[in-house]
Formats: sequence, C-alpha cells, structure tokens
Amino acid sequence: MAVLNFIINEIFGQGAIFLALIACIGLILQKKPFSEVVRGTIMTAVGFFVLSTGTGLITGNSIDGISTAFNAVMPQAVASKTVDISAEYGTEIGIVMLIGFAINVLVARFTKFKTIFLTGHMLYWFPFVFIAAGVDAGLSGVKLIVLAGIFTALYMVVSPNLMRPFVKEVTGDDSFTIGHPTTCLSVISGLLGRAIGDKSHSTEDLNFPKSLGFLREIAITGSFAIAITYIVMYGILVANGQDPAQVWGYAEGNTGIFTYIFTHAVYFGVGITVMLQGVRMLIAEIVPAFKGIAEKIVPDSIPALDVPVIFPYAPNALLIGFLVAMVTSIVTILITGSLGIFPTVVIPLISTCFFEIGCASIVGNATGGVRGAVVGAALSGIIAVFLVGFGAYFFNNTIQQWMLVYGGQDFDLWGMVVGAIARLIA
Repeated sequence: MAVLNFIINEIFGQGAIFLALIACIGLILQKKPFSEVVRGTIMTAVGFFVLSTGTGLITGNSIDGISTAFNAVMPQAVASKTVDISAEYGTEIGIVMLIGFAINVLVARFTKFKTIFLTGHMLYWFPFVFIAAGVDAGLSGVKLIVLAGIFTALYMVVSPNLMRPFVKEVTGDDSFTIGHPTTCLSVISGLLGRAIGDKSHSTEDLNFPKSLGFLREIAITGSFAIAITYIVMYGILVANGQDPAQVWGYAEGNTGIFTYIFTHAVYFGVGITVMLQGVRMLIAEIVPAFKGIAEKIVPDSIPALDVPVIFPYAPNALLIGFLVAMVTSIVTILITGSLGIFPTVVIPLISTCFFEIGCASIVGNATGGVRGAVVGAALSGIIAVFLVGFGAYFFNNTIQQWMLVYGGQDFDLWGMVVGAIARLIA
C-alpha cells in the first residue's frame, strides 16, 4: 500500500512530476547527454508550473468574482446528501488510474490508436467521476473498480484519438493531441464548422482599425472583456438589492469598486500571458523528449496533453468562444431554471466556458472560421448546461456540488453512461 500510495499520490497525482518523469525517460531512451536530460526534465516541470500559475490567476484571481456574484443572486443548489469520494474511495481511484493508464499504453503499443494520455490531473479526475457514478448507483468492491477501470481506459484511448484530426487541423502538424474533457464539445464544434463555416475567414485574421490596434493583444482584449462583465454583474447585484461591496468583499480592504474591477480584469490578462508562456515552454520540452518513448517503447505514438497547449494557436477564437459561451449558457440557465427542468439549480459554468468551450471555439475556427468559432461556442454553451442538469440525476448523492463547478462536458457525458450501466449492474 505504501508503494501504491507513493505512485498514485507522488507521481500520477502530481502533474509536474509525472510529465517531468516522462520527459526524463524519453531523453534517456534517446541517449541524450546527462546535462540535456537534467535540463529537459527540470524545464518540463518549470513549464508545467508556469502554465498552472497562469490558469490559477485566471480562475482564482480573475473570473472567480463572476461566480460569486451569480451565487449571490441565484438560489443555491443543494444535493440530497454527499459522499466524500476522494476520502472514502481514494484507494479505488488509485487502482483505476493505474489500470486505465496501463491499458492505454498497451493499446497504443499494439493497435493503430497511438495516443498516450499524459494530462496528469485528468488521470485522477476521470476515475474520480466514474467511481462517483458507480457509488451513486449502489456499486462497490470489484464491480465498481472493474467498471470504472474499463471506462477510464476507454476514455484515455477514445477521446485523444477523436481529437487528433481536429488538433492537427488547428496546429498544422501531428506532434500531439488533446487529453481533456473538452472532447464532446470540441468535436461537435469542429463538425459544425465544417458544415456551415468557411475556414478561410479565421478569427486570427480579424482586422482592427489602427486606432484600435491594441485589441490584437489577447491580454488587453481579455482584460477589457472581463472588466465589462464585472460592470454588468455590478448592475445585476444592485438591481437585485445586493451590496457589491459585501458580496465581493472589497470593502474590507478599504478599496472601491474601481480598484476591484480593474485588478480582476488585469489579472485575466496576466493569467493569459503567463499561461501561454508556460504552454510554449512545456511544448518545447515534452514533445521532443517524448520522441524517445515513441521510438523505443510505443512506436509512432504521440502525447495527449492538457487543453491550454492549443490556446496559442488561436487566442482570438479562445476569447470569442469564452464570451459567446458565457452569454448562451447563462441564458440557458435562466430559461431552464424558470421551467424547473433539472433536479438541481445550475450555476454559471465559468471554468467550462473558458477551458473546454474555448478549445471548442478554436477547433470550430480551424474547420469553419469565424462562423464556426461563434456558432460552435454558442451551441457548446447550451449543451454544457444540459449536460450538468441531466448529469445531476447520476451524481446527486455523491459529487453534484463539484460537478456544478467543473462539469458540463465529458465528465457529465461519460459519467451518465457509467451511471446508467452501473444501475443495470446493481
């Protein structure tokens, strides 16, 4: 158990260590000099931490206040009861992680599906979701581990391979793919872009007047967009009889609304800048290092990486997708909430709109230009709400509160499939 816990918690559970280890093995297999092995290993970890710092600034220091404002004006969703899946089923999650990854490597080695899932934290979260779906249905023991293990392995194989042609269309090469729960939304967006769009009119070619040339900088444009969003939320709070100073807590720091909005908006620009730099560093190290594994252990394989690695290829599409999805998802939340369609109250899916639907918009842009990006993001925002709402039937007794924040994509879609099968087995 000590060895198992070390592997689960100290290697697979730590994205920087896991990717650094992969880079180290790849460089050693290429018989690189000792200095290059050390440099590549450490710089992979540095790139990962830079990327993580950027995403943390975006989700924690920038857009967190948007969710806080909505929570203040909307009734809170309350699950009937909850189970601490991480605490009570930690061992089962770890076993499923190892089973899933081992099968993924074997499939990549002996079949035509040549992707290896290397998104460290997702190696944990998919078993977490599948275990929760099984527990909610009443499964336990061997049946629970086998079901979650099969679907974790399936996801690690199927999802990156579905994304592979779309990622190739975005990047222009086939050196990596995406291993992230954006797949269902991105594939829909990509197919929709092909059907109705024109990829010759890319979001990255949008023309700005010379006087507005600064808007070409994604950090500046993003900061303006977040500032406008906060101003709108300020108006909603006031109209609802809420005190923004109390809701956002800026009065405690002896600052006003101007400082609060300015800092949160600029933090978005800072987060984007740092995140994209981390992506460049990580890709520059992990892709060349992975060639050693591709040549020696799993021939012709490519890594499936975290979704931010695709962001630098179309930053305008990322921002457009985020803003469009925010609008369509919030409108959908208000409509479905008034009709009482779901067994829970869905809250704004800020994280999903930025990361998963941002990727979907980039894919839509690659296949259908501006129209593909906008329509793909708009539809994805609607779909995300319905996934969270209907997913509540399968997670209401386990991780529903967690899914309200991080669901709306493959977590819900695949989790509902696992939950339905678990109910048949149980």
